[in-house]
Amino acid sequence: MGVSGDFDSQNRGSRGFKGLMRRKQVDSARKEVDGGRHKLAKELSVLHLVAIGNPSSFLGYVLHFLGVGSTIGAGVYILVGTVAREHSGPALTISFLIAGIAAALSAFCYAELASRCPSAGSAYHYSYICVGEGVAWLIGWALILEYTIGGSAVARGISPNLSTGYIRCGFLVDDPTILSSGNWKTEFYIKVYHGNGLRGILGRNCVHALLFGGGDLPAFLARQYIPGLGIVVDPCAAILVFIVTGLLCVGIKESTVVQGIVTTANVCAMMFVVIAGGYLGFKTGWAGYELPTGYFPFGVDGMLAGSATVFFAYIGFDSVASTAEEVKNPQRDLPLGIGSALSICCMLYMLVSVVIVGLVPYYLMDPDTPISSAFASHGMQWAVYIITIGAVTALCSTLLGSLLPQPRILMAMARDGLLPSFFSDVNRRTQVPVKGTIVTGIGAATLAFFMDVSQLAGMVSVGTLLAFTMVACSVLILRYIPPDEVPLTPSHQETINSVLSRHRSTQKIDEENSEVCVGTSNEASQPLIARVGASAGLVIVKDVAQGRCTYVIDETTRRKIAGWTIVMICVGVVVLTSSASCVSLPGFPRYMFCGIGGALLLSGLILLTCIDQDDARHNFGHSGGFICPFVPLLPIACILINVYLLVNLGSATWTRVSIWLVIGVLVYGFYGRRHSSLLDAVYVPAVHADEIYESSSNCSA
Repeated sequence: MGVSGDFDSQNRGSRGFKGLMRRKQVDSARKEVDGGRHKLAKELSVLHLVAIGNPSSFLGYVLHFLGVGSTIGAGVYILVGTVAREHSGPALTISFLIAGIAAALSAFCYAELASRCPSAGSAYHYSYICVGEGVAWLIGWALILEYTIGGSAVARGISPNLSTGYIRCGFLVDDPTILSSGNWKTEFYIKVYHGNGLRGILGRNCVHALLFGGGDLPAFLARQYIPGLGIVVDPCAAILVFIVTGLLCVGIKESTVVQGIVTTANVCAMMFVVIAGGYLGFKTGWAGYELPTGYFPFGVDGMLAGSATVFFAYIGFDSVASTAEEVKNPQRDLPLGIGSALSICCMLYMLVSVVIVGLVPYYLMDPDTPISSAFASHGMQWAVYIITIGAVTALCSTLLGSLLPQPRILMAMARDGLLPSFFSDVNRRTQVPVKGTIVTGIGAATLAFFMDVSQLAGMVSVGTLLAFTMVACSVLILRYIPPDEVPLTPSHQETINSVLSRHRSTQKIDEENSEVCVGTSNEASQPLIARVGASAGLVIVKDVAQGRCTYVIDETTRRKIAGWTIVMICVGVVVLTSSASCVSLPGFPRYMFCGIGGALLLSGLILLTCIDQDDARHNFGHSGGFICPFVPLLPIACILINVYLLVNLGSATWTRVSIWLVIGVLVYGFYGRRHSSLLDAVYVPAVHADEIYESSSNCSA
């Protein structure tokens, strides 16, 4: 789609397969005025963003799902014991540090795109701008699944902490034989999924519930087993979801204030663990570090396996990016909010792990209640009450953080015409997408009421990792091949034809008058003889002063090479991670495919390092914000880590996700594709967009 050609017929939004590659414009003040839509309230500052980002990342989701080396946001209250016993040992702190660094790679990419494209939609929005409509739809569809299941899982994990007189930090008791027995109030069974096996753990003398005096919840809130259906319904979980949904409908500022209060209580509980645990450690001599097995009982491989497991505990900054449109100063506050949330999370994880691993030898740690059992072993049973408060407040704040982003994802997709306009409505008084929030709450409450979402928990990881991968790809695209065309509405057609005709005439005259450009020996940066406007691909530039020749690639060729190099990198990553993870593959083919994938990846990295980045990146989107460092190395490393984790999620998880994605493809094919706001858009060169807007405004005046 260049300057030449008939823009009325050739440069309209494609309707066939090419329609999947349609890319939208970065939201700007001019576009918002043209659209006439209600805006979200700009109420958030850095402190609000930290409150949003910390709960989801800092304590994670309630479910503990160990399968093929991944954990779905298991919080520090549980994660410390499991990873220390099975993977890292005393080196748990280093595992958290490595996982934090890996998460920071994605955070850097999010920070740049959030400040350049500060609009609702997060990874969906960035993918639509940089990659295309088809990929953006799949990312948005996967994020819908992620936030729905995540919110339901958290809600269903809160009620066990408030009932039966016992608290086991978020594990669920859904076995009807246990629920129907009379002694389950004194003997508490916990299901822990470990690989493909299932083991039962018996716990006695747990902590009495704080809110109901050690007794059960009222009958209308307690879990009930329905024999005919074979399910356990959870009214308390559904009610909690509706309460949080109502809070989110009140307003974004009010929601984040409440979340900030709960998070403060949560952080205070963690600081108590660090300070009191540190005192006990210095008093008793840090028995956990005086072991004959050393600091790495499972070796470096075990420490790295622990890092892969705890990686998901850092997820949460994507919630910050989803509120970009509601931030007062997105260029400054969004990068600070994302960075602060991740830094606080990493620091607290490492401090807690240092203390707890030092108090109790790793092989004696309770895998389910490591912190409370560590304090109890030193005669501080009363400390468990404080830890329980932290666990419950963490789950409540995580529930709010899980339900907050989804209405904004739905709103962004509806604005682009891919979903019904019902979801794009913004309440005039509260300035939040109330309709989308209510639909989200109803869906999450239904799941929390009827389903044991632990079986679906692995699907949350797919949405998160797909989003992280596409955000990293979007950074590479933005730097090397940013969109050079922008879509305009057909109402600008007459102005477009006028402006582009004028530029074609001017360009033709310039080419006739300057067919050959002759330089001087002092102009070392220009070719001595070269045709102006020629697509020579590779131009030899002779430097007379230094007596050497250099090679300059013209812009069209540079963009083609960069584009295919990015594709080659993605293919290399998939081949490398798939072959490395396929242990059933024979040795020689496995090593061969690993070598091919590694060669493609390394070659792509070298090529992108040698190729200049596009100068248009400086003016792309909103300038003046955060710039991701170490490009292309950092985004490529981010893609490699996320794809490796995606490949290792397991066949059962991918089977469930594939069903959801197929449903999404059908919805897009029958509705989204036909109602896309870019269906009849006219694409024009980005350098002429401002002139076209100005000419249209003058004609209207």
